Amino acid sequence: MAPVSLANSLVASHFPGARGENAVRIQTALAGVLDHWFEWRRALFPQDASANACSQDEDHEILTDQLRRLCQALSAETPTCTPRYIAHMKSDISTPALLGWIAAMLHNPNNTSRDASRVGSVLETEAIEMLATMLGYDPQTAQGHFTSGGTVANMEAVWRARCRMDHWLSLALWLAEQTGRPLDVFADAHMGWNRYRSLRETHEPTEEALRLCSAAAGDPVDIWRRLDRASGGSWRGPVLLAPATAHYSWRKAASVFGLGENALWSVALDADGRMDMKAFDGLVARARDEGRPILLTVGVAGATETGQIDSLHVWRQRLDGLRQEGGFHVWSHVDAAYGGFFRIAKKVFDTRAAAALGALGAADSVTIDPHKLGYTPYACGAFLARDKESYAVSTFDAPYLARPELGDAKWASTLEGSRSGAGAAAVWLTGRTLGFDPTGLGEVLAETIRARRQFQAKMVDLVPEARFLEPADTNIACCSIAAAGERLSSANRRTHALFEVISQAPGFSVSKTELGPASAAVIDSHVKRWRGVVDAPTMTVIRCVFTNPYWSDAQTRTALFEEFAVLVKDSIQVAA
Repeated sequence: MAPVSLANSLVASHFPGARGENAVRIQTALAGVLDHWFEWRRALFPQDASANACSQDEDHEILTDQLRRLCQALSAETPTCTPRYIAHMKSDISTPALLGWIAAMLHNPNNTSRDASRVGSVLETEAIEMLATMLGYDPQTAQGHFTSGGTVANMEAVWRARCRMDHWLSLALWLAEQTGRPLDVFADAHMGWNRYRSLRETHEPTEEALRLCSAAAGDPVDIWRRLDRASGGSWRGPVLLAPATAHYSWRKAASVFGLGENALWSVALDADGRMDMKAFDGLVARARDEGRPILLTVGVAGATETGQIDSLHVWRQRLDGLRQEGGFHVWSHVDAAYGGFFRIAKKVFDTRAAAALGALGAADSVTIDPHKLGYTPYACGAFLARDKESYAVSTFDAPYLARPELGDAKWASTLEGSRSGAGAAAVWLTGRTLGFDPTGLGEVLAETIRARRQFQAKMVDLVPEARFLEPADTNIACCSIAAAGERLSSANRRTHALFEVISQAPGFSVSKTELGPASAAVIDSHVKRWRGVVDAPTMTVIRCVFTNPYWSDAQTRTALFEEFAVLVKDSIQVAA
């Protein structure tokens, strides 16, 4: 018998099993959770009379019947627990996450404040510390909270970046109007906290005076007119810089915060599908020339479509250079909703990707989704900031401190008001058992990348016309179907036809996506690999996502990869 790998052992111990192999253990654990919950309720205020002795038999029968109907309906739900599902960034949830979520949900904590969540809010703080450590932040200084997902977490970053820039521009406008100090919109919008504090200490404006110069606290249209007069220019508002692989939530954020969708400047991709740093430099220069402050710049760790990881270490160097050479402090945010957990699996990455993941802790803020590669139930995202200064949404008198009158409450510093404590509990129990480290969850994730590599090798061996996007950074494989010399338009039709055939087959679930003009360099590079001709503006690819932990089993991989390859080979012939 072949030795059991570390990853397979971890999956066997910490996941339900694709076919419910750990059913008895989980049922026993759940019974214990429920027993403890009922015992806790019985022990509360024993002197109080019982509200109702027992439920009515008729009502219980109705509930039982309808619950059975619900369970029966849910049996038709998408079966993401099986490794045959490789369509999207969705998979089985871990046993610790399941049990932690249920245990907390029974108590229904609302992490808006300690009053509403005495224990849940403490678990949230401890779980955020675990995630901070994993991402490379100092857990003693990092701040953060759980959100419903990456979209809200990304908006949390924009909110804080806008607050910071508003503080700096408010002071610059006040100084220009009161002292005649020249206002340089781009430079002043990026002045940095040290410069801000120095100017405040020297000129001593009151908080109320600064609020009257604030576009966030007052009338933005009036402030924009005053900025025009003080700068001698034309205020056109700030911009956001994000690579073309950025999640659609960034366009939402530009709209929600009133910046206008055109304020989102898309950074072109290089031939490897990552942010092109020359293009990034060009947009920074353009923003400076046009006097448009950069509210926030985004790096991506795990692109939604392809899984690519931007060269975050190089991007960070560029931002450090702006600060050192020009005194420009530009907010850096990493959207690591998908790929943040890969930081603990760096050993399977090449030198560039490992360095990129190592740079996560240098960002001002990070988005991460435990409900993806943290294997926790929906909805569970998280927003983390490097320190209190980056986390704060505050008054003018203390821009880098938590507002003391709020105590431990989070409601004033989170976009969402009521927030369930169940997700935090799921992350907390996962961290305390499986572990957010290279020998725990990191090994499970490393194995998903090995599985993706083995899948590609098997496909290329058995289906020569399967053309995979290269390089592939993570556990997402994208391929098109093309013969040597085939035109892109023809390859697109064949790839789409293959997807339709696979979609109708019962054995596997895959997804499909279109790479558009923003990925022109990627398309050109990919088509050259089969010596084809680019005669279409977009490229169709079949997308396979290997997030499922059960790919750690070698026997599963051997059997299912060959079955999938045969399906594809036969389907190509059918679709021809």
